[in-house]
Amino acid sequence: MTVRSLSRRHFLAAGSAAAIAPVVIPGSALGLDGAAAPSERIVVGGIGIGRRGGHVLGSFLEQPDVRFAAVCDIKEARRTAVKKMADTKHGDDRCTMHRDFRELLDLQHIDAVLIATGPNWHGTMSAHAARAGKDIYCEKPCTKTIAQSLALRDIIRRTGRVFQAGTQRRNLPHFAFACELARTGRLGEMRRLYAHPAGMQAAMSGWLPAEPAPDPKEVDWELYLGPAAWRPFNPRLLDGFNFEKGGGLVGGGVLEWGSHCVDLCQWAVNDRPPPVEYAPPRDGQIVARYDDGVELVFREQGWIPLGSCPVRFEGETGWVETGDSGKFVLSSPDLLAGRKVAKIGGYPATFHVRDFLDCVKTRAKPKGNEEAACNAHIACHAANVAIALGRPVRYDNATNRFVGDEEANRLLSEACREPWRM
Repeated sequence: MTVRSLSRRHFLAAGSAAAIAPVVIPGSALGLDGAAAPSERIVVGGIGIGRRGGHVLGSFLEQPDVRFAAVCDIKEARRTAVKKMADTKHGDDRCTMHRDFRELLDLQHIDAVLIATGPNWHGTMSAHAARAGKDIYCEKPCTKTIAQSLALRDIIRRTGRVFQAGTQRRNLPHFAFACELARTGRLGEMRRLYAHPAGMQAAMSGWLPAEPAPDPKEVDWELYLGPAAWRPFNPRLLDGFNFEKGGGLVGGGVLEWGSHCVDLCQWAVNDRPPPVEYAPPRDGQIVARYDDGVELVFREQGWIPLGSCPVRFEGETGWVETGDSGKFVLSSPDLLAGRKVAKIGGYPATFHVRDFLDCVKTRAKPKGNEEAACNAHIACHAANVAIALGRPVRYDNATNRFVGDEEANRLLSEACREPWRM
């Protein structure tokens, strides 16, 4: 390409024309009409946007400072649907589609990623995203094993990324109030914390009869399996929410709902290291104990009807119980101390997403950060090990191993299929 020199007359004429010609700048570029200016926008990509991912993506798209720029999914139909959703929101066709998540992570304009794949991928993909320089909002359960929980925590520390586990109840006012009562001593010295698992079983993930695999452009079975053990294609496995998670153990509700409820119990005791003793299920309960004797009880029955994901905190002088209805029950009305606590039913992700986005800008730690997620997940995984072995186990937070128990220690990690490593 050649560069032509301009005479002074041509230069001045061009300058005069530019001076009088009107320049139209859209209001969105200036941050008007409720839109954020480009310098304030967070560019987000989404990986594995199915039913739950679509719900959380809706919360991202509600935020005026978010630009959703890329979607990755192993299903062509989902890629197309999410692109249409984003393009409709932004009024253009700029959202790009990808089948391989590594292509999306290579995009330099992406600031943060929403990871909402099946649990099989969460930990490994979060590690890849952190190393690619992306901040991460990851649905839970975030890890499959204790080893993955520790590794992911350490990777987030080393890379300095912002990490938010999808434990959205940390940003709902009635759960926050209940945890505050426990943390600040309003209930007296803590005695017992109750978490609700939606089941207490542990079993190996199975195989289903082989069926003809689809074209990878439509459904990429190899990428769906990822680090999981290979098995033949069967469409019933494509949306298996409990597929290959938990140290080779399906994990049941201890890891699924449990990682929500245990996370709240951990928050109630200041996100301390997880319990050290875990008993197998007995009379519908799993009893775990912290090193100071406080009990963490996984309990299926006996709850006040306050909605799904209930938790209960009992102290020396009082107790509180709450759930997804947005309501709570207190041992004494005096615990309210004249406060009004907003009651938000269900478990919307909007507040949790906003917490994450604010921390992306400030580089602060969000409420569901990597430390909190690691400790809550270790508690669930250790309880799962006690279920699988059918006997008590003791976990050492200093060495991150079970004490004198090689059978349990073999369940700290699991082999991953090549080439997938955290």
